[in-house]
Order: sequence, then C-alpha cells, then structure tokens
Amino acid sequence: MITDDTITAIATPVGSGGVGIIRISGDKALQIASRVFNSARGLSLNESVNNSFCYGYIYDDKGSKIDNGIALVMKNPRSYTGEDTVELQCHGSTVILKQVLSSILNAGARLAEPGEFSKRAFLNGRMDLTQAEGLYDLIRAKSDQAAKAALEQLDGALKNRFNNLY
Repeated sequence: MITDDTITAIATPVGSGGVGIIRISGDKALQIASRVFNSARGLSLNESVNNSFCYGYIYDDKGSKIDNGIALVMKNPRSYTGEDTVELQCHGSTVILKQVLSSILNAGARLAEPGEFSKRAFLNGRMDLTQAEGLYDLIRAKSDQAAKAALEQLDGALKNRFNNLY
C-alpha cells in the first residue's frame, strides 16, 4: 500500500438523481464506513465477504439517521484503488450526499483530491498510465466513437500494443 490515510469523495456527478455514491478508500475504509453505516441485518462491514453488499442505514456523528442505502465492500487488493474500499449508495439528493460526506469526514476520512482515487489505482499497480489516460478520455468522451476508443485504451489495448513491441 502506497498511502496510509483514508480518503472519501462523492463519486457521482453534482446534481440530483435517484442514486448517489460516496466512495471511501484506504486502510481505515471499513472502520470509518462502520461508524456511519449500520446493516439492517446487524452484519459488520469488517466481517463482510469481499465484493459484497448489504442494505442498511446511514447516520451522522450524532446518531441521527440521514438515509437508507447500500454499502458495497471491496477489500484490498481487489478494488479499484487496490485498497480497502467501501461505496455507500444512497439517494442522490445534493443535501443527502453532503450530509453523508460530512458524516464520513467526521468519522476520520479526509476529502479526496480530484483524481486521487485513480492516482491511488495507478500507484498501487491497478492500472498503468495508458489506462489512466483511457479512463480520463472515457469520462470526457463526447461521441460514441470517442467512448469506444477510450474504453479500449482503458481495457489495455494500447498497453498490449506497446508490450508486443518488446
């Protein structure tokens, strides 16, 4: 693991929607998520099976319920960043997302810098520079053709071409 702190950010675009996602990544992601999320079945996120999800409730630091939603648990190294990661999926109201983010920050995470999740994925060997550039291009694609080319690059097409040269 390259870093020793835990970061968080809203992972969905600004604005209202049916679903909003807040990502938490780092050594303390499960611990911090457990401070704000309680499974409806009483299951602990720390004991969750990798790549599993559970339904429950999200609380602020005073114990007041903010929303209900789903916690998706991805344990290192099998996550996007290569670190323990939890994504809280809740309702996509701007107010709700800000409240959940504030609760996670109060529980011990720090606000991620723009692109920091992808930076960690790169630093932890989960993607190379060509794939990171493909992701950047895919997020900003303005046509079907641009999206297809970016996805191919994200999937490793350019990396494979370079590797075949050697």
